[in-house]
Amino acid sequence: MYKYALLITLVILTISCKTNSQNTNTDRSKEATTVENSSIDKVVKTEKEWKQELNEMEYYVIREKGTERSFTGQYWDHKEDGTYTCRACALPLFSSKTKFKSGTGWPSYYEPIKKENITEDTDYDLGYPRTEITCTRCGGHLGHVFEDGPEPTGLRYCINSVSLGFISDQ
Repeated sequence: MYKYALLITLVILTISCKTNSQNTNTDRSKEATTVENSSIDKVVKTEKEWKQELNEMEYYVIREKGTERSFTGQYWDHKEDGTYTCRACALPLFSSKTKFKSGTGWPSYYEPIKKENITEDTDYDLGYPRTEITCTRCGGHLGHVFEDGPEPTGLRYCINSVSLGFISDQ
């Protein structure tokens, strides 16, 4: 009996997630079109070139779409004023003014500096849809965006520290 109740719950959750993701992905598809028409010059390198430029963890996260462990990254509790950039290509991504403490252990922001600097795509790596975000210039994996952030956007851009560089305002 318990197995059937668990199975039914999982089926309902899966259907609910798919329905919700279809609704949010429809809204986000308009943004993705804007990104694709962006005038940002692309950085194109071979995997061998990326391996020479990035350390092992950076390569794993940025090129292989990995994730660093929470509460271990350089920027999760970073409080200095400045601009967070793509580690792989230095494209400006987030202002420290939009950074907030999400409690997740990863740096979190409620909006990017420019929407066209971030590309969104749906991934199913965990068996359910999530909105992956990558750098528009180099295609490097940054993290994911969720709809549980603070005002004014209600979004939480959850980013791997290892995907980021930082330029201080001072």
